[in-house]
Amino acid sequence: MPITRLHQFLTAPTGKASRTQQVFWLSLSLTFAAMYAYPPLKEALSHDYIVQDDARQHVFWMRRFLDSQLFPGDLTANYFQSVAPWGYATFYRIFAAVGIDPMALSQILPLGLELVATAYCFGLTLQILPVPVAGFIASLLLNQNLWMRDDLVSATPVAFVYPLFLAFVYYRLRRLLLPCLVAIALLGLFYPQCVFIVAGLLILQLGRWEKGRFRLSLWREDYWFCGWGLGVALLVLLPYLNPSEFGSVITATEARTLPAFSSQGWSSFFDDDPWNYWVCGKRSGMLPSEWCGVMAKYSILLLPPQVWVSFLLPFLLKYPSRFPLAKRVSGGIILLPQMLIVSICMFVVAHWLLFKLHLPNRYTEHSLRILVALAAAVALTILLDTVLQVAQTKGKPLLAVGFTGILAAILIFYPSILQANDYPFPITQYYLGKSQELYEFLQQQPKDTVIASLTEEANSLPTFAQRSILVGGEGYALPYHSDYYNKIYQRTVELIEAQYSPDQVTMQNFIQRYGVDLWLVERGAFTLEYVINNRWIQEYESAATAAMLTLEGEKVPALAVRMEKCTIFEGEGLVVLSAACLTN
Repeated sequence: MPITRLHQFLTAPTGKASRTQQVFWLSLSLTFAAMYAYPPLKEALSHDYIVQDDARQHVFWMRRFLDSQLFPGDLTANYFQSVAPWGYATFYRIFAAVGIDPMALSQILPLGLELVATAYCFGLTLQILPVPVAGFIASLLLNQNLWMRDDLVSATPVAFVYPLFLAFVYYRLRRLLLPCLVAIALLGLFYPQCVFIVAGLLILQLGRWEKGRFRLSLWREDYWFCGWGLGVALLVLLPYLNPSEFGSVITATEARTLPAFSSQGWSSFFDDDPWNYWVCGKRSGMLPSEWCGVMAKYSILLLPPQVWVSFLLPFLLKYPSRFPLAKRVSGGIILLPQMLIVSICMFVVAHWLLFKLHLPNRYTEHSLRILVALAAAVALTILLDTVLQVAQTKGKPLLAVGFTGILAAILIFYPSILQANDYPFPITQYYLGKSQELYEFLQQQPKDTVIASLTEEANSLPTFAQRSILVGGEGYALPYHSDYYNKIYQRTVELIEAQYSPDQVTMQNFIQRYGVDLWLVERGAFTLEYVINNRWIQEYESAATAAMLTLEGEKVPALAVRMEKCTIFEGEGLVVLSAACLTN
């Protein structure tokens, strides 16, 4: 291919690029998105009992939409239903109304969300730099980054951030008021934290930095956009001001006293290391956790390529005479520094009002992924155009082909580089059920059955068996609302005490107090080694210590004494005991 044709094919602006050329790059973007989504989709559909880790908490309760008799009076189901954004719950309810299982929907939904996000990312990039290949690069980089985390694949509220936030920015740059307002409303109904980012961007659009001075916009349309946008944002946020039935949001002072928020806790937040706390903390830090994960486990050089390339953009824009395509960059580029400013400001505010606005990291990680993908795509396209022009001027086709080939290889094969370094890609966090016979047995029990258990398998019973558990492990014991967490904590402590107490009365009182119907234990649960290695039990220090003292002594837990007599199911090392038998 002659250099001129290669140049035209790769970096011709939309005004010169054919319609077919634009469709080609958009189609290629969607194709790569589907390629990344296919392995997780295949994995999800290959087993009857498989669930994404976060969906075990955020989706299981939605089966109430199919059968209102499921999970009656279930504390955990009621809690996750109460904290689910209205739009998110309604979305699943609509599909359930036509008989689609929420868990099945959650498995195929990531593909649809990714394709929508890809289309908006492509279109948004063209609003900043009207070159189709830039849209392809941006969507490719963003999708690679998304599959380095399990946000999208979870089909939880956070999975909706990317298509909806990209839609907002796209319509804002195109100055389409009604679609923009719809995008704001949907963001608030699915993931309200991002509405604060939207509000900040709307406010910043009213100002201009010209010739070293700050000036207010002279465009009346900007004020209309801002006013209507802030009005919609306020309207969709109002319902979140209502107090929760599960108590007030925990304060920073209270959180510092709880093991759950320690650096080793299941909701780890506070850390004595300033770098971890402010930069790389999964909940407290500014950067996306997968970036920090790559740096910590492998090398800073394995960071997503867009992180590095995005730093070049200000330099390229400063010298348009050397990088001619920079002249084609529109005023919409101001969005990128504005997004960075708003995100950092909200990060600081979220730390200042700790937990009242949920987690600080949620205000930077999503916007940074989008920001660097856009910035890197624009920068790479400008560089590519410059190299092709130089090669065309000097008659060096090998330079053009070589640079293009190397760039394409790095961009396309970056996931393979991660895999070669033992970094999983794509990340799905799917949990495969190990006890099909157990699930089928429990499904035959009454729908109001309550199961007490300290096994890891208990966390999957609401999903696979559709029966209530008294308490669950880390993912269920969220410590953000005091009343809910206190109940979960108390139940878990009493469950540990009842399971390992040599006093039969303690065990029987526990069963009667909480209406337990079945007790699930592992065959080796009554050994000291089991308790020591059970992270869930060890999180409750006082109860764990009492259990270990019992097992170290000559006393035998009352539950172990009645185990053989009261067993009604056994398989895969798991034993189900009848609570009715245990109380007789």
